[in-house]
Amino acid sequence: MAKVYVIHENSEWTLHLIRRLEELGLPYEEWFLDQGAIDLSEAPPEGVFFSRMSASSHTRGHTFAPELTAAVLVWLERHGRKVFNGIRALQLEVSKVAQYLALNAAGIRTPHTVAAVGKEQIIEAARKFTGRAFITKHNRAGKGLGVQLFQTEEALREYVLGPAFEDSRDGVTLVQEYIRSPESFITRCEFIGGKFFYAVQVDASQGFQLCPADACQIGDLFCPVGEQGSAPSTAIPAGPASFAAPAVPVRPKFRILEKFDDPIVWKYESFLAENRIAVAGVEFIRDAEGGVYTYDINTNTNYNSDAEAVAGKYGMLEVARFLGEQLKPQS
Repeated sequence: MAKVYVIHENSEWTLHLIRRLEELGLPYEEWFLDQGAIDLSEAPPEGVFFSRMSASSHTRGHTFAPELTAAVLVWLERHGRKVFNGIRALQLEVSKVAQYLALNAAGIRTPHTVAAVGKEQIIEAARKFTGRAFITKHNRAGKGLGVQLFQTEEALREYVLGPAFEDSRDGVTLVQEYIRSPESFITRCEFIGGKFFYAVQVDASQGFQLCPADACQIGDLFCPVGEQGSAPSTAIPAGPASFAAPAVPVRPKFRILEKFDDPIVWKYESFLAENRIAVAGVEFIRDAEGGVYTYDINTNTNYNSDAEAVAGKYGMLEVARFLGEQLKPQS
């Protein structure tokens, strides 16, 4: 009998999906790809395959999980299996550079970004933003890895050449213009089956800790699955997915918007279709002039249960339904 195969390396982020598959009575199997082997002479089983591989797997000791997953996805696609969030989605998941270039090619604006390898090259990249605030982030990221806000090149130099600096998993650090939201929030658009499901507004007034997964919540303030990074005194921890000092919020951190019909949604749907991505959260920030900057595509998206309970919309239930529909024979 055909099953839904869930490919991942973090059970905490997959628990809710598994519960929904069970609730709907759908047959499933988990492929936990922290390690394993593939016999390329054999054919994979029949079924529907859904990848939730994460770019931050190395922070959980699963250093080569994305590489193994890439091999598995190529194998599945070569044999014509029905794969959702396949090899192209994984390519974008593990590289912000790939994300930004693909978004730009689709006519979607991203923040001005310079990719650099080497400490002196990172410092030199900051000169592109003289007189403006800028952030650093890891190219292969997740969990806000490497995100720091700087006001000057001198502050960046002190950080990069100091003991607190942490290199990206792939050695590529991004230096990016800092987009300030006058209303201190970002918007995350969720897509399931390639179609818009809902938009969630994320309060960024205490810093942008954006992962909405229940496993990431500590007092609903931030998302440190694994160890947190600590910012040096020369860096101000703010900007998308950084680690700000916790404070008591005066409003819910995650709020699903009742009506959201921004034209950016249709651009995102077209982009996801072009890149063969079925399930994703796409994040953007709006500046004081109303300009929209897209800065993250999360193909391993999670959902906040508190916000969903208020809105009566449930992402993992919708994902499970979508996968269940794909199990049915196509007429």
